[in-house]
Amino acid sequence: MRLLQVLVPDERRSEALRVLDDEGLDYVRTSECSEDVDAELITLPVPTQAVDHVLTSLREAGIEDEFIVVSAIETARTPRIEELEERFVNGREEDDSIAKAEIRSKALNMTPGPVTYYAMTLLSAIVATAGLLLDSPAVVVGSMVIAPQISAALTGTVGLVLDDRRMFVDGVSAMVIGLLAAMLGAFAFAWLVRTGGVVPGTIDITAIEQVQNRISPGLLALVVGVCAGAAGAFGLATAIPVSLVGVMIAAALIPAAAAVGIGLAWGDVGVAIGAFVLVAINATSILLAGLVVFWYLGYRPDGWTRGNLRANITRDRLGTVAVMALISIVVLAGAGVVLGQHVVFESEVNDEVRSALDDDEYEELELVELETEFYDGGAISNETGVTVAVRRPADVPYPDLATTLEDRLEAETDHEMSVILEFIEGAAADG
Repeated sequence: MRLLQVLVPDERRSEALRVLDDEGLDYVRTSECSEDVDAELITLPVPTQAVDHVLTSLREAGIEDEFIVVSAIETARTPRIEELEERFVNGREEDDSIAKAEIRSKALNMTPGPVTYYAMTLLSAIVATAGLLLDSPAVVVGSMVIAPQISAALTGTVGLVLDDRRMFVDGVSAMVIGLLAAMLGAFAFAWLVRTGGVVPGTIDITAIEQVQNRISPGLLALVVGVCAGAAGAFGLATAIPVSLVGVMIAAALIPAAAAVGIGLAWGDVGVAIGAFVLVAINATSILLAGLVVFWYLGYRPDGWTRGNLRANITRDRLGTVAVMALISIVVLAGAGVVLGQHVVFESEVNDEVRSALDDDEYEELELVELETEFYDGGAISNETGVTVAVRRPADVPYPDLATTLEDRLEAETDHEMSVILEFIEGAAADG
């Protein structure tokens, strides 16, 4: 429920009251005389979903947005409030969207001060780094809860869709700088942990499952970013609570940023690049998905004229959109090439391993799990690691299997391979 307070000049009073009466609204009028301005302050309770409709109707009647206050209230009891709730909440005009002015304020109010924002970002990155190295999903989830990235993501997206360049620049820059700070913080913490002997420096970080999940970006990673951005936009633009959505946006960004720092601290450039690609893909897809959802819900820049494209294309709007489009194209195209290359490589590895295990001499083996390190096309490393877990009959050795897989994968992919073979004792499944 929202409480609207609108200052209506005396010369526009009759038009405003006619609109309110036609809409079946209950209101209170208070005379206001200050600085030689004669006006009335009209106060009325309306359902959240009706705010934008009422304000639009008042604008069409000539009421300017010089003094409008929208505040949240718990409940209201007026003669016709139940009819309004039935109409806008449950009836034919049901719509969860909140007013454009309110979504702007809501996005800005989510943004903490710079010190708080970057401090919470660093803390979440450190917690995520610890969780990844401990291979603890619970700790990683904890890092997502305290991460403030939702504020930057949604502020940037709202600024873009409403053509507020200041909001757009502030939001995007906070997201980019925040993620860079998270990577640097994760690197510093991981380096201290490694050099201090808390975690052995010789540990294979790619064998840690929580790290492994963040260094091999795939199509499902893109889905996570798109869904996180869309959910954030729906949460902000409707009456749905947005707090839980922040965890999903953080899930798409913070653990991957921490994996970048871990890769750098361990000197594994392949891990760092794989995680960085994941961060770039998710950050861009979050912004674009949020933009699409806001546009779908009907949010437009001030002064937007529906059905008149030429009138809506101004130099400032075109410049903002062009910058966003260029950044998105560069990031998604570059990341898409790398991602596509990795997906193809991963598919080749998967097919070849399965083909090798189909040979008669390995008929008692069952493939349990196959993990491929991020493939950079040989740009950084000439060797890519593959971990193969198979179930075998108890105490039956296969001494040449790792070498066989290595040779076949190198021949198939034309790339140097390092195969780690893990055996799980037990009978293979039939058929």
